Amino acid sequence: MILSAHPRSPVYARRGMVATSQPLASQAGLSMLQAGGNAVDAAIATAAALTVLEPTSNGIGGDNFALLWMDGELHGLNASGAAPAALSLDALPGGTMPRHGWLPVTVPGAVRGWADLHTRFGRLPFAQVLAPAIDYARHGFPLSPVVAHNWARAIQIYSTLKLPILDEWFATFAPPGFVPRPGAVWASEPHAATLERIAASTGQDFYEGELAARIDRHAAETGGLLRASDLAAHRSEWVQPIGTDYRGHRVWELPPNGQGVTALIALGILNGLDLPDERASVESLHLQIEAIKLAFREAHTHVADPHYAEVPLERLLSSFHHDVLRSRIGETALDPHTDSPGAGGTVYLATADSDGGMVSFIQSNYMGFGSGVVVPGTGIGLHNRGHNFSLDPQHPNALEPGKRPYHTIIPGFLTRDGAPVGPFGVMGGFMQPQGHVQVIVNALRYGLNPQQALDAPRWQWLDGRRVEVEHALGAGLSRELAARGHVVSVQLDPGAFGRGQVIWRDPQTGVLVGGTEGRADGLIAAF
Repeated sequence: MILSAHPRSPVYARRGMVATSQPLASQAGLSMLQAGGNAVDAAIATAAALTVLEPTSNGIGGDNFALLWMDGELHGLNASGAAPAALSLDALPGGTMPRHGWLPVTVPGAVRGWADLHTRFGRLPFAQVLAPAIDYARHGFPLSPVVAHNWARAIQIYSTLKLPILDEWFATFAPPGFVPRPGAVWASEPHAATLERIAASTGQDFYEGELAARIDRHAAETGGLLRASDLAAHRSEWVQPIGTDYRGHRVWELPPNGQGVTALIALGILNGLDLPDERASVESLHLQIEAIKLAFREAHTHVADPHYAEVPLERLLSSFHHDVLRSRIGETALDPHTDSPGAGGTVYLATADSDGGMVSFIQSNYMGFGSGVVVPGTGIGLHNRGHNFSLDPQHPNALEPGKRPYHTIIPGFLTRDGAPVGPFGVMGGFMQPQGHVQVIVNALRYGLNPQQALDAPRWQWLDGRRVEVEHALGAGLSRELAARGHVVSVQLDPGAFGRGQVIWRDPQTGVLVGGTEGRADGLIAAF
């Protein structure tokens, strides 16, 4: 078994691999592979463990999405939830959507996502798959450094809000005497008991059992709109992945309501451009930044729940459309005149087994701990995905009851000549498609291995002509970008640029190669 934290070279293995942002979670997934489970078992075990081990970015009350190569083909699962039946534009005081409290809470899809993945593809008993998460919740675990930092920051932010609805959050995640620092031990018996109910019912208790009743009761008593009927009506959706060609490969994403199409549009634009041989050049950076701006403009205009609005995917992914967009790129920075991307909080993981199975999986509560609403006695922290709805009633993504919002979390997958290469992803709100583009360009255009492709200094388009860059990009390149009309600032927080994982398989030898994010507490567990 290989355990490698923050490797500066990639990890190689043959029998199985798990890559994620938290070391104990990676080992939870690896234990499933070593027990005879497959990549799906490992992904669910890792995801469930992360609700305990990294609650700063995800939880039982969030959503998830997956791309998985199983039985010789690529499958897509959309496990995101919709707005409650009682949530509409008319229900918003002052016509605004807050970040915290009940109003931005949509139906959590994560638990049903685990259950549906397991029912269709899992090999081990569901209770066995959730056992590591239950054990960590019940007996506690020491916080890893990045998690501790983000936890302390959340306490500081929530303390300034002074919202009564946050009282249960403080009781759960900031109990008396607990100070989130590296090595501090945190446990939650209510979280463990909730996971046991989920394990025993293969998730059904969350949607139609005692857990659903507790969520309903807490909402009714504290002004929430989420009801047991909303939970009971929720279903995951198996969807057909969408893709585009880039340098002899096919890059895959999930269709809307997710924003994966943003990365595909940008890569489609770049596929027709002759990027210079020098990766760390102003010309290469400029072209990538301009492509992502144009792609975001398209996404912000069209991405919505396809059951409520027509999303013109065929046009958005057509080579003709990419040609038109490409023609708008000039020597200087353009202002795309579109919405500003925002912040997020997510975990991404990748798994692979010895039978060829591979999973690209992403899970989130959004904006750190999400809404700040915690259901008493359960450890369930609810997400705030409703904040991503448009409040313009004419927009395709306008808030409506029963509608799923524009979703930031996107798993990625790479194939070549119809065969799987493997999963990749970069978590972090609207940085995600930007991270996907940078990792894929680094790997396929510039020949970097997965670890190098993740470690390379990143940039992030903010809005208009504003771009943030990592300090490691260097003053020289920053000045050259500014000379092209980009308004450049240096961001010293590495977490602002996303946190990614990659597992790819050599088609000739079957050897797995993985990279894990140095901007997180990342670890690859393999054997």
